[in-house]
Amino acid sequence: MDTETLPDTATPDASTDGSIADPLVRFRGVQKTYDGETLVVKGLDLDIARGEFLTLLGPSGSGKTTCLMMLAGFEMPTGGDILLDGDPITTLPPHKRDIGMVFQNYALFPHMSVAENLAFPLKVRGMAPGVIATKVADALDMVELEDFGGRMPAQLSGGQQQRVAVARALVFEPKLVLMDEPLGALDRMLREQMQLEIKHLHESLGITIVYVTHDQGEALTMSDRIAVFNDGVIQQVDPPARLYEEPQNSFVASFIGESNRLAGEIRGTVSGKVTVALDGSNGLVLAAPVAVRDTGARTLLSIRPERVHVLSPGDTASYDNVFEGTVRELIYLGDHVRARLTLGGNDDFVVKVPNMAGSAPLARGDTVRVGWSADDAHALDYMEFETDGPRAAA
Repeated sequence: MDTETLPDTATPDASTDGSIADPLVRFRGVQKTYDGETLVVKGLDLDIARGEFLTLLGPSGSGKTTCLMMLAGFEMPTGGDILLDGDPITTLPPHKRDIGMVFQNYALFPHMSVAENLAFPLKVRGMAPGVIATKVADALDMVELEDFGGRMPAQLSGGQQQRVAVARALVFEPKLVLMDEPLGALDRMLREQMQLEIKHLHESLGITIVYVTHDQGEALTMSDRIAVFNDGVIQQVDPPARLYEEPQNSFVASFIGESNRLAGEIRGTVSGKVTVALDGSNGLVLAAPVAVRDTGARTLLSIRPERVHVLSPGDTASYDNVFEGTVRELIYLGDHVRARLTLGGNDDFVVKVPNMAGSAPLARGDTVRVGWSADDAHALDYMEFETDGPRAAA
């Protein structure tokens, strides 16, 4: 894909250092340690624009939930400042921050009806009974539960309970809504339905949402921007398409979507591209330099499976990189076949072959030619990968 045409119209106006001119939320040098020694959040600098849907994405223990809890006021930073609408809130208690919160387990009061659950944050704020009744009715209508006000939480399905939890977070019209893995307890179909419902609410109300998940598909579906966390540090913040198409390091490339990884060494440069000698192979790959440029440097190439093309015997298409591989495994997935090859010293090189009429079928053991563009091979920092994920090389 041409990087100049990536759809990022929802991206807030940001300077080259990632700051936003008039953010709703600003983290500045925020740190957090629980034991006084190990930092679980390391010097966080992050701006969140008004009205945006920002997702904090990362594996367990990466620091994303801790950041959300510090913003909510349930955890105190060890260092740094958090500002909401220009005002410092680092020492402000949660109930004075004007922030709505949606939890994974819904956190509804089981002894209160749906309407009473929604009325609770309004009563705490001292609103008049007539105003409360109007706002509760409007909130129920917003989540299409206008006939459920008299029911108890135990009488609702999981999806209905989550809608009530979302309505309760919005009923007092907060400046900001935080969502901590709110769909984690739902089955797949209901989860996908709720993703769209929450996104539609965000778009129609214009509210600011900060959303935490470890599910990359969920983040790509819902977000205006995604902040990818690892080891207490934000690795990259970008709109979903740019994050997927232009990962800035090996961790992001491996964590967002599926990516083929080919290890090698930089041998030189050609017209703004780098040539890479692959480990365990005599092949040279022409690639776009992203995180490495120096001759002799170790690199990990990232190539998306859908950007690799299987060439038919008479195919005369011109690709910067053409290799032969051996088919090890084929998985039929309806609209495409997932082919796993031995290629370039890698036994797990994946190609997504479109299932189109007239295309020649592949078989295990076949030798095939594949090609890809230099722009689709990103030369990134070198990382070693284990079965439980990536780790930086020693």
